[in-house]
Amino acid sequence: MKAIIPVAGAGAKLRPHTYTQPKALIPIAGKTILSFIVDQLHAAGIQEFIFIVGYLGEKIQEYVKQTYPDLPCHFVYQNERQGTGHAVELTRNLVGTDEVFVALGDTICDYDVKEVIESPYSMLGVKKVDDPRSFGVAEIDPEGFIEHVVEKPAIPKSNMALVGLYKIKETQFLYDCLHHLFDQDIRSYGEYNLTDALDCMIKRGARFKAFKVKNWFDCGKKETLLESNATLLKKFGGYVHETVHSENSIIIPPVSIGAGTVLKNTIVGPHVSIGANSNIQFSIVRDSIIGSYTNLYEVVVDNSLIGSDASVKGLSRSLNIGDNTEIDFG
Repeated sequence: MKAIIPVAGAGAKLRPHTYTQPKALIPIAGKTILSFIVDQLHAAGIQEFIFIVGYLGEKIQEYVKQTYPDLPCHFVYQNERQGTGHAVELTRNLVGTDEVFVALGDTICDYDVKEVIESPYSMLGVKKVDDPRSFGVAEIDPEGFIEHVVEKPAIPKSNMALVGLYKIKETQFLYDCLHHLFDQDIRSYGEYNLTDALDCMIKRGARFKAFKVKNWFDCGKKETLLESNATLLKKFGGYVHETVHSENSIIIPPVSIGAGTVLKNTIVGPHVSIGANSNIQFSIVRDSIIGSYTNLYEVVVDNSLIGSDASVKGLSRSLNIGDNTEIDFG
């Protein structure tokens, strides 16, 4: 089985951060979004990965090669972003006849990966949501098999949203249906969507079983990213690197603080992730994500997302500051 991870999106809802950093490399709870996905799948036994890259794709390649030097990886460029179906179709030659596990590159979920991989059925991950109109939606029979999937329906017949996790056994069937979309120019909201290819498979006789994820951590915009950061820190307990220098400071767990960071006369936590080699003095930071090599001085930071190589001085409250930024509230 090969893993396919589409990470070509521009991440417009996380700007200004995604002007300089792919969304998949945004830090959360001490790791990147991408590392959460890769570590989960690799721990469950998947040994070969295909990354579909595009916007800032060279940063994805560099990160993967540095972080996972021994992992067999392939990189496919999606130069024109025409949807998830188009992205997956680009992997046809690399996949061959192997089974695949597709995990969208902004999807962190809590579920039994090994159980899903070992299931005799093709599987689609689902989660009950209050308003499914913004998602792919699955209609499921009483035995747990999926009868129909549709992308962002105006009038949903189900509240079970597709979370972006797909285990597909009949890969030739999948690529045939993707080809059908292109041949007939079948699009949803202007794009060739993987959901439409899956529905094509179901109509032609493929059987998919639904599996429910325990938690679905939304990393698509600032507010939900911070909520996910807090939840994951609570779940995993956080981590303070042994090289963190703390002087006259208080750390309120759970937090994640990277190597070489200096805290002086500062209160950090709860629910704070700080990258490596940052310097925070005379400040209070809570419920926030702070990048690496960032300097904070005499600030009160709450519910904020601050990128790497940023500098903030003076009193502040809620921020959304990208990389290489300097702000002085004095």
